[in-house]
Amino acid sequence: MAISLKLQSALAQNRALKIISGLTNFDGDRVAAVAEAAAQGGATFVDIAADADLVRRVRGLIDLPICVSAIAPERFLAPVAAGADLVEIGNYDAFYAQGRRFEAAEVLALTQRTRKLLPDIPLSVTVPHPLALDQQVELAIALVAAGADLIQTEGGTSSQPTHPGVLGLIEKAAPTLAATHAIARAVSVPVLCASGLSEVTVPMAIAAGAAGVGVGSLVNKLESPLAMVAVVRSLAAALQTVSRTPVAA
Repeated sequence: MAISLKLQSALAQNRALKIISGLTNFDGDRVAAVAEAAAQGGATFVDIAADADLVRRVRGLIDLPICVSAIAPERFLAPVAAGADLVEIGNYDAFYAQGRRFEAAEVLALTQRTRKLLPDIPLSVTVPHPLALDQQVELAIALVAAGADLIQTEGGTSSQPTHPGVLGLIEKAAPTLAATHAIARAVSVPVLCASGLSEVTVPMAIAAGAAGVGVGSLVNKLESPLAMVAVVRSLAAALQTVSRTPVAA
């Protein structure tokens, strides 16, 4: 199964915007609200928990590609059968607070198992940010060799901004921007920069080498659907403000 033409085009133009409802968010109403806001605000695709019922509900509401996230490959089977367009090993943030750490060998093994179970589904894999930057690059290269079609970066949960305002937003995004800059120059597949981004730092992610961005809590923590749509629109608009030349090898 190929990545949808709309998503391929957005990635090729460095304009992909993924809105993430949360790997552990199984609240159908909340997920539906985030998905609808993503569609209304101009996002390219949505990322939801790997649950067949959620896929069916979201598919009935929006026409965007649906990515499902999990850290157990077997969890992908039912959502894919229900119509998910791609799968994501990652969005680990929910587990870091519990002291859960993801090592390179484990992520590579998960990727290999997923590819064996689902040889044709488009596969995105997040590189864990607690790894040293050179280890992140090495893992990204290995993940692509194992069949990953997209690489996602992260790092927002490790950042502790010390300043308010714009400077604080840049500090928040620094780890994932650094990972994107390093990984995008080492792999041949699109890199999605995620975690800790805002409308201020989305253009920086593209300039660093990302083909697109992923945003979660900036949208999914809001209570008002109108506020969600407004944030998604601001992110989509920010993506339109920057152009990027191809990353040098």
